[in-house]
Amino acid sequence: MRNNSRRMMALTATAAAATLALAACGNGNGDGLDDPPPVPGQEDEGNGDENGDANGDGGTLAELQEAGSISVGFAGEEPYSYTDDSGELTGATIALHREVFAAMGIETVDGTEVDWDALIPGLNAGRFDAISAGMSILPERCEQASFSNPEIMYTTAFMVPEGNPNDLHDMQDVEEAGVTFAAMNGAVEESYAQALGIDLMTVNTPQDGMDAVVSGRADVYALTGISLRAMAENNPDQPVEVTEAFEAVVDGEIQVGAGATVFRDADTDLLDAYNEAAAEIIGDPAEFERVLGPFGFTEAERPTDEVSTEMLCEGDLPTVEE
Repeated sequence: MRNNSRRMMALTATAAAATLALAACGNGNGDGLDDPPPVPGQEDEGNGDENGDANGDGGTLAELQEAGSISVGFAGEEPYSYTDDSGELTGATIALHREVFAAMGIETVDGTEVDWDALIPGLNAGRFDAISAGMSILPERCEQASFSNPEIMYTTAFMVPEGNPNDLHDMQDVEEAGVTFAAMNGAVEESYAQALGIDLMTVNTPQDGMDAVVSGRADVYALTGISLRAMAENNPDQPVEVTEAFEAVVDGEIQVGAGATVFRDADTDLLDAYNEAAAEIIGDPAEFERVLGPFGFTEAERPTDEVSTEMLCEGDLPTVEE
């Protein structure tokens, strides 16, 4: 959960990202009967789809609706998106996607697991249609792909040896202690360490990070608090503990963490329909708890109107109160 640091000022009120409403068209039969509620993103076929390509087809959304399935890329990070012991694709973002895509007329969600830093390249190469990993919305990532409205708020925590021998609780503690800091390759925590000039070790998976701490190759492993808590609970025999979550501060700016679903820039039809359908869950506390609650997410992780995709893509972050 988010920890309201004593150093943090309130977020400047920022207009929430506007959800692009798609036209609700009639059935075009001219029979005077009431039309059924439209599937989000489903245009009246008689009027065409302005999001289609130059050849006049319905675009990626229509193709996926016709196929009845969508492929998502994931990095195997619990509790966001991973395969369980039986090999079944599961996790909070997968649960969200199954609900949202079903509301869009896409019944099946298939997964392709890749390393974290291969998610956006794999998306743009067409290996899958969206990224289901709770990926942080960062300016450099927004230059490579399109993010949905925020879906998950999160903060950073540390996995450290039992007893926390170096007394590490935030990024400034790590900077001052001069210890070896492990972060997942391509994850936001890596960028924190690079910006602060911290001795950095990159790992490919969350398990690699825990192994680095247990073996003594790293003094601390950083990841989202909810992920590290899940790892610790699933590995009770490992001599590690997880610190209280915090909002990282880098160069005087609070690093607001918000995750979202990622799409190719060209797939505006898919992104717009997704935002519309997802708002029914993200905007409703009871629905958010119903869908993501089983994976440990609470109201503390539900986004509010104070943070928008536009704000995070522009790097418009709040500063620390002096």
